Amino acid sequence: MGKRSRQRQKNQTAGRDSRDNDGWGAGYADIIKENKLFEHYYKELGLVPEGEFDLFMEAMREPLPATIRITGYKSHAKEILHCLKEKYFKDIQELEIDGQKIEAPQPLTWYPDDQAWHTNMSRKIIRKSPLLEKFHQFLVSETESGNISRQEAVSMIPPLLLKIEPHHKILDMCAAPGSKTAQLIEMLHSDMEVPFPEGFVIANDVDNKRCYLLVHQAKRLNSPCIMVVNHDASCIPTLNIDSDGKKDILFYDRILCDVPCSGDGTMRKNIDVWKKWTTSNSLHLHGLQLRIAVRGVEQLAVGGRMVYSTCSLNPIEDEAVIAALLEKSEGALELADGSADLPGLKWMPGVTSWKLMTKEGQWYSDWSEVPSSRHTQIRPTMFPPKDPEKLLGMHLERCMRILPHHQNTGGFFVAVLVKKAPMPWNKKYPKLRKDVSSNSAASTPAEVPHLSENAEGEAGAPGGKVSGEAEEAAPKGASLAQESTTKQDGVCGPPPMKKMKLFGYKEDPFVFLTEDDPVFTTIQSFYNLSPDFPKLNVLTRTHEGKKRHLYMVSKELRNVLLNNSERMKVINTGVKVWSRNSDGEEFGCAFRLAQEGIYTLQPYIHSRIIRVSVEDIKVLLTQENPFLSKLEEDAHSQAKKLGMGSIVLKYIPNPNNPAEPQCPIQLCGWRGKTSIRAFVPRNERFHYLRMLGVEVFRDKQGLGQKRSDGEKEGKQEVDEEDKMEKVAEEEGSAQNEAELDMENGDENGSSVPKSDIGNQETSS
Repeated sequence: MGKRSRQRQKNQTAGRDSRDNDGWGAGYADIIKENKLFEHYYKELGLVPEGEFDLFMEAMREPLPATIRITGYKSHAKEILHCLKEKYFKDIQELEIDGQKIEAPQPLTWYPDDQAWHTNMSRKIIRKSPLLEKFHQFLVSETESGNISRQEAVSMIPPLLLKIEPHHKILDMCAAPGSKTAQLIEMLHSDMEVPFPEGFVIANDVDNKRCYLLVHQAKRLNSPCIMVVNHDASCIPTLNIDSDGKKDILFYDRILCDVPCSGDGTMRKNIDVWKKWTTSNSLHLHGLQLRIAVRGVEQLAVGGRMVYSTCSLNPIEDEAVIAALLEKSEGALELADGSADLPGLKWMPGVTSWKLMTKEGQWYSDWSEVPSSRHTQIRPTMFPPKDPEKLLGMHLERCMRILPHHQNTGGFFVAVLVKKAPMPWNKKYPKLRKDVSSNSAASTPAEVPHLSENAEGEAGAPGGKVSGEAEEAAPKGASLAQESTTKQDGVCGPPPMKKMKLFGYKEDPFVFLTEDDPVFTTIQSFYNLSPDFPKLNVLTRTHEGKKRHLYMVSKELRNVLLNNSERMKVINTGVKVWSRNSDGEEFGCAFRLAQEGIYTLQPYIHSRIIRVSVEDIKVLLTQENPFLSKLEEDAHSQAKKLGMGSIVLKYIPNPNNPAEPQCPIQLCGWRGKTSIRAFVPRNERFHYLRMLGVEVFRDKQGLGQKRSDGEKEGKQEVDEEDKMEKVAEEEGSAQNEAELDMENGDENGSSVPKSDIGNQETSS
């Protein structure tokens, strides 16, 4: 990798880890929270209302409150919220530690349905109270199960402004470490009755290592509608799809453009920004931010929405990028008014005038003032537009800047763009479609003409790449000979063919099964699959040998995968639905159900189902390998009718008994000769037990999880975890696991699991 590529990758990851993490804990105690240049710069810009600057600086020096978000699409989100309110928040009220009053967590007023909460607790305080330690363990466990995300409050704003619907095709351009991506997935699955929403999320990041954090974050949600890819966002490739038998360009309905930034809005938790901050950070990032934003709007469908966001307060990274984008678009884009979308959120409108300062303290108000020696560092797009009428028409006041002292948050900037027409540079290509055979193959990005950059670096497509709209306007079947002739006639020609460079680990292939694949023969009969089960959506990760795991993706993602295998690097996609169990062959099927995909798969399964009660689930989750006789009479009689092998344990809520959980629960299990067991990962096990009123927690010595009532089952539970961990299978390739292990935590504070406890391949 060349020096420039390494620098680009470094720039794209700068300032993004900090904004997605929450405020759990305060380190860097020795760093002095002072930066005179920072104070001078923002005082001069006047972004903070008059008389509030001291409050602004005071808030910047205070630790950031901890915030949690309940996973919205899970059918048991209400149960988790009830558990939080009744079991934890009540106990915390009026608690005092070392003379400091601990405030009970409060809901974020602007987040829908009380699903986001914040509190002033830090790690240091949590360690001093057993009560708070229990609360913290609950949060960690539920986070790893995907039921709670610990995420900074302002980081939750962009996905809400996108207004996601289940049929939307979504691109997250700079996605790692993935808390916003998780929100997007949740919104797609707002209707839990639909296992395969029509929409999907393609989550991209330039850093190969950070992509694996992204995979871990997305996998907690067990969605068949997420794909993680590894590309430079400023030149992310245009993708093709099949549409009614013809090749078409994939345009996205929604794009999240959360660009790398200087991160001066994160000073409350990313404390080293205090000593590292300088105005040159923004000057260096402005060009990259604009290129990524341009590439985003090129891939946006007409009528679609793109949210541009940064965790910086600097207009050079904020309004300057938006203004340049609007000016380039020549009316194709407009800023949407989001003031009514988040009632309760306090924000400052975008500014229409700003100045630029070098790190030496030199101010410039206009491009004409910049000496030629600085033209490589300072660009014309960094200044406000000169034409007052044009500036007024941009409505920059519709941009939203969140200041830390208004609602005790981090600093943030967000703007919502709506695409009204194709981008203007895409209209400049000659249309040769009438000369082209309609049966010819669709062109690749390398076969399409592109615009060169002008003197000011205002290229039509960033990095010399071509947008999807350009491909649409250009002849889809034009041969290289035709394009050569076009070039001789004075029209821009195509760039030379370039082989895509792939860095990081070489991924295993994604191989879709055919409808007549032999593996379906026994699976179909053993589980009595519905006739409408989408067999074509099932894939595996190997061309040769026995298929170890089977995964499922939505029909739309299958379309994307099959048509773009050569032009994009896919890190991960699909949710695991079956795993091979060699012992299972003698019982009629070599594949057992996987807990990760049970909610996706179960609607298609019509046999091997046992309806269980609350008491049955308690027995299954707290005892190692209970005899069938331990089940209640109804479940016992159902189990006796089934042969040995993989089963679904299904709980259906009783609306006449509100004391019991009011959401469906589905668990994978194994029917043995005389016993039965649940195959559920540890944290999910604890999650379901909590929902059933059994509180579990880790003792101070860290010897495992125990029942709070001290019953003997607590010991059995610990023993069972140890045994289940021993038989757990490793998931995916060893290389992927190594990559995960290198990152010992995600942005939610949960450690990356070394093994998948839900993947046992044992039989009773």
